Amino acid sequence: MKTAIVTDSTVFLTDKYREKDNIFILPVPLILDNQVYHETIDIHPDKFYDLLRESESLPKTSQPAFGEAVKLYETIAEQGFDAIISIHLSGGISGFVNTVHIIAQEVPQINIFPFDSKITSGPMGKLVEIASDLADKELSAKEIVDILSDVREKVEGYIVVDDLNHLVRSGRLKNGAAIIGTLFKIKPILSFQSGDIVLTEKVRSQKKALHRVEDIVLNEITSKMDASTFYVIHCNNLEVAEQVKQELLTVNNLLDVQICDFGPVIATHLGEKSVAIGVAPKTVRDLM
Repeated sequence: MKTAIVTDSTVFLTDKYREKDNIFILPVPLILDNQVYHETIDIHPDKFYDLLRESESLPKTSQPAFGEAVKLYETIAEQGFDAIISIHLSGGISGFVNTVHIIAQEVPQINIFPFDSKITSGPMGKLVEIASDLADKELSAKEIVDILSDVREKVEGYIVVDDLNHLVRSGRLKNGAAIIGTLFKIKPILSFQSGDIVLTEKVRSQKKALHRVEDIVLNEITSKMDASTFYVIHCNNLEVAEQVKQELLTVNNLLDVQICDFGPVIATHLGEKSVAIGVAPKTVRDLM
């Protein structure tokens, strides 16, 4: 059994996995001032924020083009793969993972397994990495999907945004409308719950909010610290992300902590200066 892993450009992967020949990445489109860009192809975080400051309109995001996705899956089939596990950003943010079910009908020559990561960025990347490693061991696609479902139960993500209006305007925050007008000097703590981004707590400053998130991921989640990878993820806020990393390591200097950024697509919804902490099992063995 030869299984390929497809994901989208909102993922964070280490260089080791980006270079693997069984991982394929679909770029997600972003529209800014009527110009269509493709994440990781012709727009990257640095360029995005420069364009955003000069823009006359707010950016919008879209799903990967149907035809481009079909072409990619057909190409993978032609390379001799028997199955595809297509792992994508949360269905609460994008409907593309549902579109994959339709695409599967257009490419009958290969078995396609859509998989909703229910998150994005680094934690989604961990799911991709685990899937790729299991595919190397020649597990069946069905067996890999079953394991990924167990891993996903241990994946968590908490976000502190600088301005909640980005998420409310784009409709990505499920319980945001009820609190608009009450957030003067308040930095909300958001979390991924069943794939949706929801407000979980309200704190008076970004510093206090981030300290609260650190407390949550270190003391209140079910995953064991030494069996987890911690992702500090930011929207053009590297200095604060590095501070958060150091604060986590101060608690336990043996923690596996990685810094990564939200790409332009997710930054469109979260807004500049947002910072998040994601947690995922290091390996399948760490599910035990």
